[in-house]
Amino acid sequence: MNQTNLIKPVLDHEYPLITHGKGIYLYDEQGKQYIDGSSGAVTASIGHGVQEIIDAMAEQSKKVSFVYRSQFSTEAAEKLAKKISEISPGDLNWSFFVNSGSEATETAMKVAIQYWQEKGMKTKNKIISRWMSYHGITMGALSMSGHITRRQLFEPMLEKYPSVSAPYYYRDAAHKTIEECDDFYAQELEKAILRAGKDNVAAFIAEPMIGAAGGALIPSDQYFQKMKAVCDEYDVLFIADEVMTGMGRTGKMFGMEHFNVIPDIMATGKGMSAGYTPMAATIVSEKVMEPILNGSKIIMSGHTFSANPQSAATSLAVLNYIEKNNLVENSARMGAYLKEKINELARTSEIIGDVRGKGLFVGIEFVKDKLTKKSFARELDVVNKIVQLNFDEGLLVYPANAGAEGLTGDAVILSPPLTITKEEVDELVRRFAMALGKVERELLGELSKS
Repeated sequence: MNQTNLIKPVLDHEYPLITHGKGIYLYDEQGKQYIDGSSGAVTASIGHGVQEIIDAMAEQSKKVSFVYRSQFSTEAAEKLAKKISEISPGDLNWSFFVNSGSEATETAMKVAIQYWQEKGMKTKNKIISRWMSYHGITMGALSMSGHITRRQLFEPMLEKYPSVSAPYYYRDAAHKTIEECDDFYAQELEKAILRAGKDNVAAFIAEPMIGAAGGALIPSDQYFQKMKAVCDEYDVLFIADEVMTGMGRTGKMFGMEHFNVIPDIMATGKGMSAGYTPMAATIVSEKVMEPILNGSKIIMSGHTFSANPQSAATSLAVLNYIEKNNLVENSARMGAYLKEKINELARTSEIIGDVRGKGLFVGIEFVKDKLTKKSFARELDVVNKIVQLNFDEGLLVYPANAGAEGLTGDAVILSPPLTITKEEVDELVRRFAMALGKVERELLGELSKS
């Protein structure tokens, strides 16, 4: 291994050096081209090297790149907050800017608890979340996450927040209807609230579509309506974690728009600045802000770089670029085409069990037996084989957990930039098919020996 002072995800792994990117492509120092089929970590939503964004960053840097939010506001931050209010559903009009999705969900948790505190209900401080979920890596966000492998190391330090099942119809609907599944999920949430005591529960948090912990698990059209009805009945706030699904990723500006349910609080990040700068936000409704405005007048959270003008100006430029170029509509259109092409592969593949998703957020689950839906043994390390073979073909895909308990299954997410064209989708699928053929031959060869 070459000498390095950088702590990388896997310390003894050799990572190619990326020199530049343009559009959906990245290029390493050897000149190899990669299709960014995962937008990094579902982040680089408008592609790489967009001159319009680079110009906006340079222009803001000529004015001021940092002021402390406790001392000043800036035109860039004010304009970004106004823009987010305009594109957000319902009365989600207030933005608290942070640096990452983990900070955004943790801030959402704190705001939900503070809401009840300001209303004089001091005991409502528990959060209910789902298994097969991921809300971030900070301790509060990780406590809300039902991502088993990411919890394991810190389990003794975490709150026991995950309580209810995720909507996983591929496995749960084998002997029941989708409606019966949704009724079960809603009843499970109600039981969790009652067991904790409704006077102790502040909020329920959920991703509109589950990413890293489930490989783009998509609920039915009625699922969130039933879950929100339970929340309303027991005075529990609903937090939508839109970190992955927000800003056009699913073919709507926000994932929750597919389900006609308006959350009380939203967390967003990733595509909000498309990877050009660290930026995320907790978006708060008028309802939740009211007792705080009439009470302490302070949201008890904050970070040094919160609302810094450099990131705010960059994010505003990204959102304007998405709107100007109709990228939400392109996400819906190209996502449908991508899903159709992957479904064609699935019909002849021996290991693709399920293809799911909305917009350019497409999940693929791999199974040992398509009839029984049995997952591969963990020691085969299937998902990492698939990621590596795609990498070798010059295609980046995002690994995800799957399986009956959200631990032993294998899935990947395809989430290319929203700018992708039909011809680029065809090339992405061609590379994916090449890698799929190789992994199938390798796996079937290993299984035949065992």
